[in-house]
Amino acid sequence: MENIVIKVLKTDLLIIGGGTAGCLAAVEAKERAPEIDVLILEKAHIERSGCLAAGMNAINAYINPGETPESFVRYVRADAMGLLRKDLVLTMAERLNEVVQRVESWGLPIEKDEKGNYVPRGRWNIKINGESLKPIIAKRAIKAGARVLNRVLVTNLITKDGKVRGAMGFGVRDGKFYVVRAKAVIVATGGAAGIYKPNNDGSSHHKIWYSPFNTGAGYAMGIRAGAEMTSFEMRFIALRTKDVIAPTGTLALGFGATQVNARGERFMASRYGHLGAEGAPTPLRVYGPTQEIKEGRGPVFMDTTHLKEEDIVELKKSYLNMYPELVLFWAANDFDPAKEPIEIQGTEPYLVGGHAQAGYWITTKRETTLPGLYAAGDVAGGVPYKFVSGAWAEGVIAAENAVKYISSLDNEHIHSMALDVRGEIKRVYTPLFREDGIRSAEMEERLQKTMDEYAGGVSRYYEMNENELILALRKIKHLKTQTKYLLASDLHELMNCHEVIDRIDIAEVLIHHLLYRKETRWPAYQSRVDYPNLNDREWLKFVNSRLKDNRIEILERPYKQLVSGDRYIP
Repeated sequence: MENIVIKVLKTDLLIIGGGTAGCLAAVEAKERAPEIDVLILEKAHIERSGCLAAGMNAINAYINPGETPESFVRYVRADAMGLLRKDLVLTMAERLNEVVQRVESWGLPIEKDEKGNYVPRGRWNIKINGESLKPIIAKRAIKAGARVLNRVLVTNLITKDGKVRGAMGFGVRDGKFYVVRAKAVIVATGGAAGIYKPNNDGSSHHKIWYSPFNTGAGYAMGIRAGAEMTSFEMRFIALRTKDVIAPTGTLALGFGATQVNARGERFMASRYGHLGAEGAPTPLRVYGPTQEIKEGRGPVFMDTTHLKEEDIVELKKSYLNMYPELVLFWAANDFDPAKEPIEIQGTEPYLVGGHAQAGYWITTKRETTLPGLYAAGDVAGGVPYKFVSGAWAEGVIAAENAVKYISSLDNEHIHSMALDVRGEIKRVYTPLFREDGIRSAEMEERLQKTMDEYAGGVSRYYEMNENELILALRKIKHLKTQTKYLLASDLHELMNCHEVIDRIDIAEVLIHHLLYRKETRWPAYQSRVDYPNLNDREWLKFVNSRLKDNRIEILERPYKQLVSGDRYIP
C-alpha cells in the first residue's frame, strides 16, 4: 500500500453528495458567503447523479393556494400515522415555495395555466417538465462557485474532539486517497437501496424503484462516527408498476386510476376502510394490495381503462419526463393502458428519509448530534413527505446554518490539526491486495436474502416477528465478521466492497430498530405480526440509536405536540 497516493485538501464547507439537496446547499452557501470555499464530493458525476438523475414530472411537496405550511404539517402527520418531528416538517414547509420558484428561475420548466398559475396535480403537487432537473441545479452550483470533485467515494468522517472536521475517501477512477479537512460538513448522500432482495433477479436486479447507487453511505459513516439516528424502523416501500417499477402516483393523481384486484373490486375502501380508504396514509396504499395478493385475490392493478386516446397520449408524455422505459415497455409488448389495467406491486423496502423518516436525528438547523455535521435530504431523519422540494429546502437550511457555524470558528486552527489516516487507508484498500476471498456480489446476495426472509422482505409480504428478527440480527452480525475477507480486482470492485460494508452496518441498526418497536405503526413499512396493532399509549415516541463502545444503543425520544415557534428539545 506504500504506492497509494494521498491527496490532502482543505475547504471551509464540505458537502458530501452532489444530489438535489447537496447542489442547493452549495448554491445557498456561496450566495450567502461568497468568500468561503465550498467543495462537493460526489461518487458519480454531479450532472446525472442521485435519485433524480432521470428527472421528475412533478414537484410533490408544494403549498398550493388555499393551503398553508401548518395545514401541510397536519397532513403529513396523518400520513405518518401520527408520529413525526413537527418542528422539522414546519421549517421545511415554510421554505417549499421559495425554493421551487428559485429553481424555476434557473430554468426548470413548470407547467402553468392561461393565467400564469402553476398547474396542480393533487393537493400538494404541481406539474413540471423535469427531465433536465438534475443538470439544471448542478450547473447552478458550479456557476455559484462551488468546487466539485466527481468520482470520489467518501468512506468515513474525520472527527476530532467530538467534532466533525472533514472526511476521507478514495477516487473510484484515479485510486487516490483523499483527506479533506473542513470547518463544517453537510452530508447529503441520499438513502439506502440494496439492503433487501429486489423484485427482479439476475441481470435485472438493479431495476428497482430507488437509485441502486444510493447505498446508504451517509447513514453508515454517521453510524460509525457515533451520530444519533432515528426511525430506521419506518422503512419505505413504494407501490409501483410490475417489472418496470415505474411510479404509480402519476396514474392515481394525474389520471384518476384506482386500485382493483383480479376480480375487478375496488378493495381499499371496502376491506381496509377501518384503516383508510382511497385517500389512506401512504403505508396503507402498499399494505392493501399486498394483503390482496397474500389472500389470493391478486394480481392487483391500477385501472386505466376509463382513459381516452388523448389521455393516453398525455400519460405517456408524463412518463417520458421521468420514466421513459415504461413507455418503451408498453410499445415492445403491444400494451394499451386504455384496454388493460396496469399491474402493480410493492417494491422491496428501502431506507429513505424523504418518503419515510429514517436518518440522522437533527435540530431545526439540520445539525446532527455531532457538532460541525449537518444533514439534508433523504439522509436527514424525522421529516417524511419531503420529496424533491423538501430536499432543496433542507439543503438551504443546512447551508445557512453551516455558514454561521463556520464564521464562529475563525480563530480555530482546523486545518492544522494532526491526523493519523493510516488505519483508514488500510481498511479502504486491503480488498485490492487480497489474493483470495469473497466477492462483493456474493456478500450482497447473502445480505439481501437474510433481510428478505427474516426481516420483512417482499417474499414475506413485509411481515416479521421477534424470533425472525433475532435470527436476522445473529446472521447479520456473523456476516459483518466476514467483511474482512472481501476481495476486489479493480477500483470499481473496491467501491462495491465498501458499498456492501455500508449496507451491512445499516442493516444491523435497522434490525435493532425493528426489534425495539413492539407495535405495528406503519403497516407494510413495519408490520410486526406478533404486535399487530398501533399503540399510541406506549409507542407514540421515537426510537433512536447510536453506536457506543462498539455496540448499538437504543434511545427513546418522546413525541411532543409542537406548534409554530416551538422547537424539539430532547
